[in-house]
Amino acid sequence: MTVAVLLSAAFPSSAAKRPTFIRDAEVENTIRAYAAPLFRAAGLPPESIRVHLVRDKALNAFVAGGLQMFINTGLLIRADNPGQIIGVIAHETGHISGGHLSRTSEALSGANAATILGVVLGTAAAVSTGRGDLGTAIMMGGQEMGMRQFLKYSRVQESSADQAAVKLLDATGQSARGLMEFMEILVDQELVPASSQDPYVRTHPITQTRVDFLREHVSKSPFSDTPMSADFQRRYARMKAKLVGFLTSPARTLRQYPVTDTSLPARYARAVAYYRRSDVKEALQEIDLLLADHPLDPYFHELRGQILYENGRGVEALPSYESAVRLSPPNALLSSILAQTRLETGDLEQARLAIGDLKIALRLEPESTFYWSQLGRAYAKDGQMGMATLAQAEEAYLRGKDSEARFHAGKAIKMLSRNSSSWLRAQDILYATRPEKDEQDPTRP
Repeated sequence: MTVAVLLSAAFPSSAAKRPTFIRDAEVENTIRAYAAPLFRAAGLPPESIRVHLVRDKALNAFVAGGLQMFINTGLLIRADNPGQIIGVIAHETGHISGGHLSRTSEALSGANAATILGVVLGTAAAVSTGRGDLGTAIMMGGQEMGMRQFLKYSRVQESSADQAAVKLLDATGQSARGLMEFMEILVDQELVPASSQDPYVRTHPITQTRVDFLREHVSKSPFSDTPMSADFQRRYARMKAKLVGFLTSPARTLRQYPVTDTSLPARYARAVAYYRRSDVKEALQEIDLLLADHPLDPYFHELRGQILYENGRGVEALPSYESAVRLSPPNALLSSILAQTRLETGDLEQARLAIGDLKIALRLEPESTFYWSQLGRAYAKDGQMGMATLAQAEEAYLRGKDSEARFHAGKAIKMLSRNSSSWLRAQDILYATRPEKDEQDPTRP
């Protein structure tokens, strides 16, 4: 995990509410594990759905801007069990598979254009930075009224998504009880003023008819009493403890997870709380005890690396980050964090190793402008100025800065070996960003 970064987006400074997008390898992997079976059951390739975490206490989740799913950390923290989270994901998947996104054109006409653009571009920017577990953040503005109108579904669509959700849950052998419990929690909010409602209620009309439908399904489904898998339960407890540790005050975390609680999630939460209150000795002691019991846990190694890195001990952090990457499945975030730590050492050999780390990250998330920026930095440290300049061109191209991309691509062409793959890529960027594209040439992009 790296130092937190705030990126200022071009949204009105008067915006009353600016949700923050966060990234965390462990939390994202947990959500993917929950969602992938549902996506496949719906005929949707799991890799085609982008799931984004919104740092917001409000209980909310929604789909927008294409195959994009947004889940508030408030929902993840306030859920009582993983079944409730999985139920919400199933419902939102129902909106996607039901084509409800394609039917919001009328709502778009009533929303502020900057608001809609903010939804789409804010999402893309949050994903493309790819920096740091629970560390990277992007500030996103927009007018709440326009957002609410854009995201609001009809009661017919809500009913359709409920029906799709229970079919998906049955198809994956999972209980719909969690979704029913979630709706029961929210149904009473329909009676309170809109200003006091959770956003989920404002954008997803909750009715007693919907709750009755879910209760009826639960009473008849053969999967209603199917226990949650032990793995999903374990992931949920860890995810919740980690989010509480990072997103609430250390004092509150330590009240919720007192030292008398010796469970793994409680120890994990306390390690984060000690780190956040700058008690490095206590934080390292807690995480080292966890590692003694679980030496192959990549996320404990990652947290240890962050504690050291963010307290000016980057060289000491390297082995922990290396272990995190080695012990986890290929992960763009972890690879980029390791690369950043290598670059901060100022060591030439570490810069060369960082190039490899960043290539791995970019294979997994090729549209990350942050990874391209870091790769350019690594190439420059290694003296590969042609490749560094090409990386700058790639970054500018992804940001939509055509003139800047064209400038760097032109420079790179002069430094790279003629007809090499890198030279040809620079030519492609140069052509793609030309001021007047030749529409008569069907062989070019």
